[in-house]
Amino acid sequence: MGKPTGFLEYKRETAKVSAPKERIQHFHEFRTPLSREKQREQGARCMACGVPFCQAGMMIGGMASGCPLQNLVPETNDLVYTGNWEQAYRRLSKTHCLPEFTSRVCPALCEAACTCNLDSEPVATKENERAIIETAFEKGWVKVQAPIARTGKKIAVIGSGPSGLAAALLLNRRGHSVTVYERKDRVGGLLRYGIPNMKLEKSVIDRRVKLMEEEGVTFITNTDIGKDITAEELLKKYDRVILACGASNPRDIKVPGREGKGIYFAVDFLGMVTKKLLDSNFRQVPYELAQNKHVLVIGGGDTGNDCVGTAIRLGAKSVTQLEMMPKPPVERAANNPWPQWPRVLKTDYGQEEAIAVFGHDPRVYQTTVTEFLLNKKGEVSQAKIVKLEPKKDEKTGRMNMVPVEGSEKVIPVDLVLIAAGFLGSQAYVTDAFKVKVNGRTNVETLPDKYETSVPRVFTAGDMHRGQSLVVWAIREGREAARAVDASLMGYSNL
Repeated sequence: MGKPTGFLEYKRETAKVSAPKERIQHFHEFRTPLSREKQREQGARCMACGVPFCQAGMMIGGMASGCPLQNLVPETNDLVYTGNWEQAYRRLSKTHCLPEFTSRVCPALCEAACTCNLDSEPVATKENERAIIETAFEKGWVKVQAPIARTGKKIAVIGSGPSGLAAALLLNRRGHSVTVYERKDRVGGLLRYGIPNMKLEKSVIDRRVKLMEEEGVTFITNTDIGKDITAEELLKKYDRVILACGASNPRDIKVPGREGKGIYFAVDFLGMVTKKLLDSNFRQVPYELAQNKHVLVIGGGDTGNDCVGTAIRLGAKSVTQLEMMPKPPVERAANNPWPQWPRVLKTDYGQEEAIAVFGHDPRVYQTTVTEFLLNKKGEVSQAKIVKLEPKKDEKTGRMNMVPVEGSEKVIPVDLVLIAAGFLGSQAYVTDAFKVKVNGRTNVETLPDKYETSVPRVFTAGDMHRGQSLVVWAIREGREAARAVDASLMGYSNL
């Protein structure tokens, strides 16, 4: 269980982070990991609780508590403490096939459910996970695991995001022949073009993809299923198809002036920046997108924060981030007890950088846009914003955010980034395969199942459960792989 008194002897410590004004000068990761000895101390803090909520992955109060992958957290933390790094990697690999991604971008549901949260700080499990997988790569323990024999079964995975990669990796190792189709020019899906490089270096994706290719997975890029290849063609060629295309239908802001130039969906903008950087091997930075511009980010989640950090790196004159909901409390409210996910104020790297550069937090709470004002060239030049207040709907009893009369205001805006979330799957794909979708346009299956209404067609990830976290996408990919394997072989040992 680590060290019995470790949580009393050692304080929580994580990777050293570059100062905001230093890190905004580049688009690379800015965290310096702890030394192995320091990391062992973090493993020593794990209490090996009688009921380890950290690895439960269960729903409490409508939100996930603990790791959805059900990683064996106390065991891996103990192995970090004792310095058994190779065994820690083997243990982590039993439940997790892509820890190099979650250890960088996951909000650490495991840490939020850590018992140490009751009167101290949680064990640095996410940091330990990153140390385990990076040590494994460094020492050469992450090897090509090509199957000894092939089953003769062929599977097409549509989408190369985290769920598609997880499903493809496991099914290939099982012995099936797997081809992954990606509509973009590079493999990775959301990992590649939805998450900025400073948060997830794209070389980390390339490293894993290279391993998967050596194991026998085939990747085909620049191919849009439903447009370039028909669903009928795929079903004729492959024994099973997995739809893992994500919830890529962005939620729009439908107000006057929305047609103006200079208004982008957040993921499109982040993708443009990343593509320019990758195409030029980081020699060309697309400063022209935001330099000396007043930037308005609409949406307060992770993607909104990524837009703030990206705009600052591109030389924005100012950055304002609108959030419709009230400002969260600094500490847990009475109706949000441990081990529920803490609904508390979080200041992420982008907001930290805005505070350092502009002297204030970019977030403006309980505010939304009512109109975009355009100049003679049709470019956005201003935005009308209004304050909101919670008000109970007399008929439904629901609380709605409604405009506060007389609170309208006009602010200068040259670039608008809409980070208001996603509405579900894209119709041209679901229509092509004729699969049933639910009211949110997510592909419909039976509860806890992955086969769609169309025989031999399965689904996983955000396309199945709606917009969610990378860790949930990986779990879905693993579960879908098991379901596909069982449907082909009559049983599954995945």
